[in-house]
Amino acid sequence: MKSQNLVLMMLSCVPLFFTGSLHAQTPATVRDQLTLTNATLQECIDYALSNRPGIQQSVLDEEIGERDIKSALSGWLPQINGTGTANHNFKQQSQILTTNGESSLLTFGAKNTSSFVLQADQQFLNAGLIQASRTAKYFRQQYKQNTENTKINTVVDVSKGFYDILTSKEQLNIIAENIARLEKQLKDASAQYEAGLVDKTDYQRAQISLSNSKADKKRTEELLKYKYVYLKELIGYKGTEDFSLSFASADMEKEVLLDTNQTLDYQGRVEYRLLETQKQLQKINTSYNKLAYMPTLSGFINYGWNYQNQEIGNLYDRVYPSSIVGLKLTVPVFLGGKRTQEIKKSQLQERKIDLDLVNTKNQINTQYEQAIATYKANLNDLRTNRENVDISKQVYNTIKLQYDEGIKTYLDLMTSETDLRTAQLNYLNSLYSLLSSKFDVKQALGTITVNQ
Repeated sequence: MKSQNLVLMMLSCVPLFFTGSLHAQTPATVRDQLTLTNATLQECIDYALSNRPGIQQSVLDEEIGERDIKSALSGWLPQINGTGTANHNFKQQSQILTTNGESSLLTFGAKNTSSFVLQADQQFLNAGLIQASRTAKYFRQQYKQNTENTKINTVVDVSKGFYDILTSKEQLNIIAENIARLEKQLKDASAQYEAGLVDKTDYQRAQISLSNSKADKKRTEELLKYKYVYLKELIGYKGTEDFSLSFASADMEKEVLLDTNQTLDYQGRVEYRLLETQKQLQKINTSYNKLAYMPTLSGFINYGWNYQNQEIGNLYDRVYPSSIVGLKLTVPVFLGGKRTQEIKKSQLQERKIDLDLVNTKNQINTQYEQAIATYKANLNDLRTNRENVDISKQVYNTIKLQYDEGIKTYLDLMTSETDLRTAQLNYLNSLYSLLSSKFDVKQALGTITVNQ
């Protein structure tokens, strides 16, 4: 296969992602189907965004977080509770009453009592509920950012897995071409040996080279099976049948190029924005600890049904209702210095997050420099290996003609054959490495965004 054809097939799906930002839409046809047949890279990503367990877990975390938020905010609504009791006094409470120097024993209540109380409580001022209201926005934001991070990693992982399979398929094509040449060379060497034109070594060398190429083919085929399984794991494939991939062939070599002068923007990295969200939450936590000095104010109203009777069988013959409404004010006075220590602790945690932000910036810089350096090196390797493939083909064709005319030895022919095969594989590997490094650069820049 010509080197240009390798480019055509390897880069056919790149424009779907590198037009600035990556927008992975999930059509219902991909979301709902259980099998993928002749799937493109875009379809594999769409399928993964709907079916990969890690993404589904992130979405569930969002839903769980929303329930947690609503549960915390429910404290602002009236809390209504009902209680009921039934008692039998084996010994009723008594008290001595002294009147004019004479004492008498008074017995209170009845042997059998019962009550039912319905009470509603309403919070008016509560530091914990104020904190819950202020943090709700940032917790929702945090859950969404975690999901976004998972999706971005999924896009990169699936894309690399997809191209890795394509690389192996192209390797099989190269090995098949090599085997075809070696089989012809073995046939020619065998004929020359039988005719007495060459000794047995040429024939044996051809046998060795052919056996090695067939072993390479078998190894690549077995690894390709694993790579298909790995890609199915990445996308969360649920189908019972083996899925197949489709590779469009269009001239997309220009899509290999990347603008290496782009400015690194930390806000584009979801990891950095996650830390900023955590910082906001920590600031609110510090404010909450300061609000712990604030009193708590709540109101309540209740209505009770009380029953008393000496005979248990007649306990509910008559009701004695009661009702009360009131306010409850709780003022924290002294808690042993706990509030002060919590405030200082929260402030120290804020400083720790600030250092995390600085450290993350340094890591992003390092990651970007590594990614862009790798990309530039791989781009140079691609250009060099492309030239080497063309030169190796010319050398092989020349030596093959000279060998057929008896000018060159079979060892020279085998050497040129090995050089050609090595150049083709090096070109293919550098092409895959370049595509992978381009994803790494985009991810480091934070320009891969996913909108499902």
